[in-house]
Amino acid sequence: MSAKNSQTHRELELLDALRRSGGFARNSQLALLLDVSEETVRRTIKALSKAGTIARVHGGAYLVGTQSDPSFFRRIAQRSDEKRLIAQEVARKIADGMSLFLDVGSTTAFAAEELRVRHNLTVATNSVGVAQALVGHNSNRVFLLGGEMHSDELGAFGFVAERQARRISYDYAILSADAVNDKLGFLYLNPAEADLAAAVMENTEITLIGMDQHKFGSSAPHRGFQPDQVDVMVCDAAPRKSLAEKLNSWGITVNIARGKERNAAAE
Repeated sequence: MSAKNSQTHRELELLDALRRSGGFARNSQLALLLDVSEETVRRTIKALSKAGTIARVHGGAYLVGTQSDPSFFRRIAQRSDEKRLIAQEVARKIADGMSLFLDVGSTTAFAAEELRVRHNLTVATNSVGVAQALVGHNSNRVFLLGGEMHSDELGAFGFVAERQARRISYDYAILSADAVNDKLGFLYLNPAEADLAAAVMENTEITLIGMDQHKFGSSAPHRGFQPDQVDVMVCDAAPRKSLAEKLNSWGITVNIARGKERNAAAE
């Protein structure tokens, strides 16, 4: 009997949903696509991972052999607890009815999940995963930017994406970066990502960057904007003194993510 024939109807449905999602999806996205509970999704993923058909990451799964799995899916799985903490803090700043831009960063992917509790958002994004998380949910309007798809990011970049991004006005631009240091500010490994961030920042009221502490003091080759264009940085730990002083001189407010329980206690 072939592997395909031995798979259950639910397993075949989940595999098809992953293919339609570009090879990767969060558990919450799969539950929505299949109209089942997240627990059902987790059980199905566990069975398929034992067969070697898919691989599990924190909160999701991807098809084995997908071209982008060496980088994108590994980044989603790394430091997931810290990224979710940051995402929760980011979501607290967003009100129903706001207009947002979200980029392809892995922390931003967690933020998209947290934003599913909001209503009537207008969201522009170059990320396939962000669009999947928010489209068709709580009367959100989602605009997926065009342009050249990058398989290592599962997102669109280039002139078309930048031109479309400039046509929308944002209350918040929720961005990521690959590094920050006290000499050059926020830096990117991908020049196209740096260029798109700079384009988005032309049309936003507040620019917010979510970043976990392992990126503090690190470096990357591309800078798309001046650091004083950033308004808020949300992170999981306080930067060291020299970086904190520099962020302050650039006019950036640093928010340390405290988690839902600690925030509730503070209120």
